Amino acid sequence: MRKRLILILSLVSAFLLIARAVEFKFPLKSDSVRFAIIGDMGTGEAPQYEVAQRMINAFDFVIMLGDNIYGGSSPKDFEKKFEVPYKLLLDAGVKFYASLGNHDNPNERFYKLFNMNGANYYTFKKGSVRFFVLDSNYMDSKQLDWLEKQLQDAGKKDWKICYFHHPLYSSGKTHGSSIELRSLIEPMFIKYGVDAVFSGHDHVYERVHLKKALTTSPKLFWPVAEGDLAKTGITEKGFDTDRTFMLVEVAGDEMYFQTLSRAGNEVDSGVLRWSVRLPAAATE
Repeated sequence: MRKRLILILSLVSAFLLIARAVEFKFPLKSDSVRFAIIGDMGTGEAPQYEVAQRMINAFDFVIMLGDNIYGGSSPKDFEKKFEVPYKLLLDAGVKFYASLGNHDNPNERFYKLFNMNGANYYTFKKGSVRFFVLDSNYMDSKQLDWLEKQLQDAGKKDWKICYFHHPLYSSGKTHGSSIELRSLIEPMFIKYGVDAVFSGHDHVYERVHLKKALTTSPKLFWPVAEGDLAKTGITEKGFDTDRTFMLVEVAGDEMYFQTLSRAGNEVDSGVLRWSVRLPAAATE
């Protein structure tokens, strides 16, 4: 018990010191929606703890891109690989909304702190943003029908953000683009005006720019395999030399995003504007 207490106190001290050093590029409007993005992180090893220390409470909730718990799903695994690393955030009331990765036990959907409420795919809304959380491990006809209905019912007034584990486009050397998954869901994303897509699986950070309706989609690939990012024409911004996390603020017609490394350095930042939802005749 004493060793664990010392560990937690050490994390608190590091958290406070680092928080002063990170510069955030957001308007921080009173009615905005602010969230963080992590994925492929559930190892329980030192790098996960180090990134967690960087994640100060400048956001309201966290979305998770899958591979949340590697190597087991016992209560001790959830404690070591989720509850302790993110203790400060959990204690502050920050909620985490998980999607399932290929290394996850499907029963994680019943874990209370992942807020999946027993469903492997679901939707939720925060302010002017509607989130669609998919299970890219099993994209069957039932989930596809559900997704189309949810996108259609969402209308055109809210931002639409989808997230799941396997990337539709990726320059990662290990896995690359999920072509079959893309053929199933990208047409719906374009048809119903999805604004941004976030995925994991390939262990690099890449923001992809496509010459089609679904464009300038910041995508997060979290734990890094050094040098695993190939050079392709779809990469707007890439990074593969350290672990990262992402912060987002949706304020009115603008979505601000900033990606930071484990060392606290800015990897990427920018603004996605509402106009990205307008239909485009151009193709990739």
